[in-house]
Amino acid sequence: RRFNTGAMSYGSISREQHECLAVAMNRLHGRSNSGEGGEDPARETPRANGDSARSAIKQVASGRFGVTSRYLVSATEIQIKMAQGAKPGEGGHLPGKKVYPWIAEVRQSTPGVSLISPPPHHDIYSIEDLAELIFDLKCANPGARVSVKLCALAGVGTIATGVAKGGADKILVSGHNGGTGAAPRDSIYHAGIPFEIGLAETQQTLLRNGLRSRVVLETDGKLMSGRDVAMAALLGAEEFGFATMPLIACGCLMQRDCQRDTCPAGVATQDCRLRARFSGRPEHVVNFMTFVAEELREIMASLGFRTVDEMVGRADCLVQVPVAGEASWKANCLDLSDLLAPGVCEFGRQIAGADAPRFLPEMAADLELGRTLDATLLVPYTERARAHLEPIHLRADIDNVNRCVGTMLGSRVTAAHPDGLPEGSVTVDCEGSAGQSFGAFLPAGVTLNVAGDANDYFGKGLSGGVLSVRPADGATYKFDENVIVGNVALYGATGGRAFVNGLAGQRFCVRNSGATVVVEGVGAHGCEYMTGGTVVVLGEVGPNFAAGMSGGVAYVYDRFGTLARRCNRELVNLEEPGEKDLELVRSLVEEHVRRTASPRGIKLLYQFNEARHSFVKVIPRDYERVLGLMAEAEAAGASREAALERAFDVMREG
Repeated sequence: RRFNTGAMSYGSISREQHECLAVAMNRLHGRSNSGEGGEDPARETPRANGDSARSAIKQVASGRFGVTSRYLVSATEIQIKMAQGAKPGEGGHLPGKKVYPWIAEVRQSTPGVSLISPPPHHDIYSIEDLAELIFDLKCANPGARVSVKLCALAGVGTIATGVAKGGADKILVSGHNGGTGAAPRDSIYHAGIPFEIGLAETQQTLLRNGLRSRVVLETDGKLMSGRDVAMAALLGAEEFGFATMPLIACGCLMQRDCQRDTCPAGVATQDCRLRARFSGRPEHVVNFMTFVAEELREIMASLGFRTVDEMVGRADCLVQVPVAGEASWKANCLDLSDLLAPGVCEFGRQIAGADAPRFLPEMAADLELGRTLDATLLVPYTERARAHLEPIHLRADIDNVNRCVGTMLGSRVTAAHPDGLPEGSVTVDCEGSAGQSFGAFLPAGVTLNVAGDANDYFGKGLSGGVLSVRPADGATYKFDENVIVGNVALYGATGGRAFVNGLAGQRFCVRNSGATVVVEGVGAHGCEYMTGGTVVVLGEVGPNFAAGMSGGVAYVYDRFGTLARRCNRELVNLEEPGEKDLELVRSLVEEHVRRTASPRGIKLLYQFNEARHSFVKVIPRDYERVLGLMAEAEAAGASREAALERAFDVMREG
């Protein structure tokens, strides 16, 4: 029950390998980690023999690929990946030739087009921001644990202290060994440090700050035997992650060419011919984990421990042993005294032996979810409507202390109706200043309207719902010249619609992969890393617009001709929109006016015959090529699925 698999994303390894690991860990009552990249919803349904291929741990990484309300609600544990031990400071990269149609569907991206996860989370620039994301995810699934993955580096203990204070349930310290075979070789050989060093520092720092009993500690980094698990436990870990050895148990040959899609064992590939060679079975992983547990029991017995809890943090049971042989003189120069030092509590007293603190459930952080607006108003008042599909319309006064409004309501909707409700089932009109993460992960069927303004992270992870924001009645400022939603709005949105009567801050619609949005102006880095969806901007954009954009379309009302110098044109083209494009833009502006009474929108509709000439279409080159290839195939009589396959084959061949 303390064993987890390491994060292996849906896309990096084959579907058969991914499901094999999930089934094995569920049989063991351990937990399989989805990795970043989403997960096929079909895996939520148990198999005929009772096995489940659902990954209990769902990962939330910087790319936010496939992070929907359904994805989060199906989790037993949600893991925020801040860094990876094998390549600290670097993001993920899935080459275009491995983005097969079924991978693109789950990640809501374009087949054949490379996917990049940036090194930072765009909604995390401080410990306070991390605490906000923890709160968001707790609201998105109140029954799940939230863990934070850190890499073993000097100073990780200080960061872990902030994570514990931010309300996380678990901290994972990841070592430099193991990790993806697709990591750059310089990172594999020269970056990161062993998990033992990072784990010991984290354990000692949490003890010193009186926080060790508030969080569970986990570690990974090429744990391969019961002895490795015993050492990790004695240094402070309570849970243990495995990745390399389960892959080897399933047939991995350690070829370390995972990024090339040529794995001869069918483990790290999406190629159908190579996947047919996969011979792994859940029984292989179960047997390996059983042997590890048996070896761990033998070591525990030799040390006099009856349970793993008794040995957590007992660094006094570890001693440095001299290495024999003349060639080992360098190893004997190592001083491990700091690594094996007894813990010191916040009062300066040394903690050794059986007094070593460990996680206590009663000491876990209380984020007071029961006092949120959702828990006290929205969830109780919409219960009948959700159960009997009766439309309901509510009104609520809000203030900026009301964070994540609608998120907990959305989780209840998704739990009962995984695909959401019919549009308009639940409508809430809010007046005032919306706090952070208003409408985060909102599913289909829920509509939230704000008369006032909204803080940062508006519509984060929007998953099918409808959002709108407009100035309060009686506002005297110019709507289209003032910021009405904060930074990082609609980050990682996967579906739904949003309408903003006013300007948005920086990093608007970063990593949007499916939402349709209308806004009247954006700050710097708008539509960055976007992979899908439609964005209509009825005003000026800030510098670095569309940087890293690989999918979706943006239409910008470029009245003053500034887009060309503010747009990052490395991956995109600026084109004149066609008639179908303009029809779409006009229909979206009309809906924008209906929902927000936008003066600028009304003016544009009256002058549309003239204004249409000032719209510019921003579209990624590879995305446009895929759309063209699909159109050709469909014109020749192919189905959409066949056309998508054909377009991918062409993109893969270059």
